Amino acid sequence: MAQYRQSPFANLTPVVKNLLIINVIFFIATLVLGSRFDLSKWLAVYYFDSPQFRPWQIITYMFMHAGFAHIFFNMFALFMFGPILEYSLGSKKFLNFYFVCGIGAIALQMLVQGIQVHGLTGGFTLPRPITDQTYFQFTGGVQQAAQKLYDIYNDPVVGASGAIFGILVAFGLLYPNMELLIFFIPVPIKAKYIVSVYVLYEIYAAFAQTSGDNVAHLAHLGGGLFGFLMIKIWGVKRPNNYF
Repeated sequence: MAQYRQSPFANLTPVVKNLLIINVIFFIATLVLGSRFDLSKWLAVYYFDSPQFRPWQIITYMFMHAGFAHIFFNMFALFMFGPILEYSLGSKKFLNFYFVCGIGAIALQMLVQGIQVHGLTGGFTLPRPITDQTYFQFTGGVQQAAQKLYDIYNDPVVGASGAIFGILVAFGLLYPNMELLIFFIPVPIKAKYIVSVYVLYEIYAAFAQTSGDNVAHLAHLGGGLFGFLMIKIWGVKRPNNYF
């Protein structure tokens, strides 16, 4: 008789399990519908002054992903760190935490975008419908500035990364000395060091603005910031019996 093996998903906490399922359903729906019905036009989040912005996008963008690698790494992090945090906070608080971090992530992203738009046009919104020609009019024909404005209004943000980053920061705060194994590193590293390095990298990447980098690093930082604030505001203490 074959030895019974318990599924690795058997001990998943309820909120994490449902978040994983919903994200996978959205990803499969995006693949199945393809170009016949572009879900990203409706569910990814755009700059608040973009003609393509809809209020519900500040929630739905968290369930949209740009490709297999994007959703895999986000869901892997949720699978690894989410259950421990859900046990610590309780399911209701964890769900609230997840969405607050996700909304906080896009709030910081839009705030910085608004500052950039203001620097280019003198206002946080454009006074008339947007076309390629008006970009050049607003920026005096400067190619680089025109392209920046165009990108802000037409490039959506997708992914659960902001919420996941909030989970990672909270995990680092509550379990700083827990040792973790990271890909390609043969020795365990404490959570506080991993999270600190990751935060520093995101800060660097956000300001470096490397050509071809389409990752919303500011959204990651926004999620982490709100994760930090929520743990402090709620007064969540480190467990005394963690290993």
